[in-house]
Amino acid sequence: MSAKEDAKGRRPGKGKAKWIRILLGVGYWVQGFRCFPWMAVNFFLKDSVKVDSSTLQILQNSVNLPMVGKPIYGVVSDAVYISGQHRVPYIAIGAFLQAMSWLTIVILSQSNISIVTLSLYLLLSNLGASVAEVANDAIVAEMGKSENSQSASSGPSNVGIRKQLSELSAALQKPEIAYSIAWFAASYAIIPALTGTMFFYQTQYLKIDAAVLGISKVFGQVVTLLWGIIYNRSLKSVQPRKLIETIQATMAVFMISDVLFVKGIYRQMGVPDSIYIVVFSGVLEVLFFFKILPFSILIAQLCPRGCEGSLMAFVMSAVALAFIVSGYLGVALASYLGVTGNDFSGLPLSLLIQAVCTFLPLFSSSWIPDQKSKTRTE
Repeated sequence: MSAKEDAKGRRPGKGKAKWIRILLGVGYWVQGFRCFPWMAVNFFLKDSVKVDSSTLQILQNSVNLPMVGKPIYGVVSDAVYISGQHRVPYIAIGAFLQAMSWLTIVILSQSNISIVTLSLYLLLSNLGASVAEVANDAIVAEMGKSENSQSASSGPSNVGIRKQLSELSAALQKPEIAYSIAWFAASYAIIPALTGTMFFYQTQYLKIDAAVLGISKVFGQVVTLLWGIIYNRSLKSVQPRKLIETIQATMAVFMISDVLFVKGIYRQMGVPDSIYIVVFSGVLEVLFFFKILPFSILIAQLCPRGCEGSLMAFVMSAVALAFIVSGYLGVALASYLGVTGNDFSGLPLSLLIQAVCTFLPLFSSSWIPDQKSKTRTE
């Protein structure tokens, strides 16, 4: 059901719009909490299964493969209604798959669970997360359209998957959409991620307590919430390209800061490792996702009416694939420089290369439109 109109073309009242916003807020809040069970999985793999840093990072990224199928989920949610609705039921399905997967992992982890079995349930959990995120992103895209772009619709609510695929294809052929998505995905894929290596460095080398890492996650989620509030109140009028460029540059600066951290510069200045990890590492982890909000709003403005779910799903699928490529590049970089779970001598150079790669997309940011489109295809 559209955020502005129901299946019969009637616009919902203020009460219904309020509930939609609450649903969105709860949905993103719950999805944000997925970082906590994932942290537990990382400790389980490192301490109980005894995997090395490269294996951990390969598994972290491989189980994200269901995210790449988001266009399929988006097309289905756009075209196939369940009990007259095509967003809320998919959020419910996604939540059920995640709950079932994590509960099963908790039960099986009490005994000897193999990496293969664990990976299968993590894949299922990410499938559920993907379905829920597609529905959430579609609602955001629908709500991102202005009131005057809405027109009453009538007829059967199921528009047909073939028609939806055709509309998605037509949207992707628009240069401003195609170039924007290509740049956005590349801006992630080109960065060699070192998440597994940094996890081992913090826990194996620095002996950082799990509670500190948990607080870092909480701090990151609070910063994400504040970012949404600040963007909504003060930054919506800023040109998307300028805002995305600023975020990209800030990411690179934080990565350079990580180089100083690994070299012990902050420690010499009297800053405890735990404080740096909570504040700077917590912010850097969520900075990667700051670009998604202004970019989603931009794509929503450029998106033809009727394929919001499928187009936003395609965008997030491209981002998911980019993150997987980024993770594999990170494994290759760490291996090339000889960084392992016990030898971190090459980590500063790895982080410096990561920062340089983060700066590179700024040279081609002209692929992003200067401002939000004023007109949309109806």
